[in-house]
Amino acid sequence: MPELQDGREASPEAAAPSGSPLVGVILEFPDRIAEDLRGWRESFGDSLADLIPAHITLVTTTETDDWEATERHVRAVASRMHPFRVRLQGTGSFRPVSPVVYVNVAEGFDECVRLHRELQKGPLARALQFPYHPHVTVAHDLQPERLDEAQNALKSYSESFTVASMGLYEHDSDGLWQLKEELDFGTRPEVPREGKHEG
Repeated sequence: MPELQDGREASPEAAAPSGSPLVGVILEFPDRIAEDLRGWRESFGDSLADLIPAHITLVTTTETDDWEATERHVRAVASRMHPFRVRLQGTGSFRPVSPVVYVNVAEGFDECVRLHRELQKGPLARALQFPYHPHVTVAHDLQPERLDEAQNALKSYSESFTVASMGLYEHDSDGLWQLKEELDFGTRPEVPREGKHEG
């Protein structure tokens, strides 16, 4: 589920060359909003609509050589965070760098950036090819006219909700993102909410 930083989706076949675990951390959406955005993405002809639920990536496809240290780190970041409001409004695009159209994070942008910076330390520290830009992909790697359609169709889109947790995912040997823990903000690091379903 997690995306590359320029907005391109991580390949389902992605794997760490060394065999080390691949980590992703995301913010998930209320079911109603996620389903609405899935429907829009499907309407533009994007084959990833049913594979990748709508979300905001905080940490993308990052290799770790110490899973336990990574868990402790992500739990600690979650424990210091408080719930915040996210408002999705209008559209943007990474074109011409990348064939991606997205819904803007109009409110909660700064909180996402702060979370990303805190998460991208310690066992998850890495150099990024592109600056981090919170967004919600709604069309990816389509013909230019379909990308134009997506950008125009959702230019008046607006939804808001409160984010109170983040999901820690691992990319498994079958090429699937597995939710390992859903971490509530402001909770003691040693008390995660576990999850085992597919991402």
